[in-house]
Amino acid sequence: MTRANRQIKILDIISKHDIDTQEELVEQLKQEGFNITQATISRDIKDMGIIKTLASDGRHYKYAVQRTKESSVSDKFLNMFKNTVLSIRSSHNLVVLKTEVGSAGPAAELIDKLNYEEVLGVIAGDNTIFVAIDKVENTDTIRERLEDLLDSSKY
Repeated sequence: MTRANRQIKILDIISKHDIDTQEELVEQLKQEGFNITQATISRDIKDMGIIKTLASDGRHYKYAVQRTKESSVSDKFLNMFKNTVLSIRSSHNLVVLKTEVGSAGPAAELIDKLNYEEVLGVIAGDNTIFVAIDKVENTDTIRERLEDLLDSSKY
């Protein structure tokens, strides 16, 4: 699996679980089918600007995306979106995106973060994303906006 897929999965894992150590992250990634080393995780953490913050229990720490790097985090999501979305199609009031295996969740997260007014909701599976649009006449607009995200020359 690609570096982009791995980094998307890292973001997905740390957003859902309180991961305290690199070893825990390696173990979670292995459960998701990524066979990687702690050294690779260390490089990814540095590259992605991930830091440790106090967990919700107030006694432990967890990995989180650094808030002061919001623009670089957005750039990471956008780059991962570009590297993993394989196709975008629409029908009636649905836009359907196909992604590389295991990449739909983080790609859907980017769509959610965009806060398009016309988007009613986003559902992600393993490699498919369904985007529900408020009106049929807005579907092409949203599909075109998402296709524009894939165009490297525009961003």
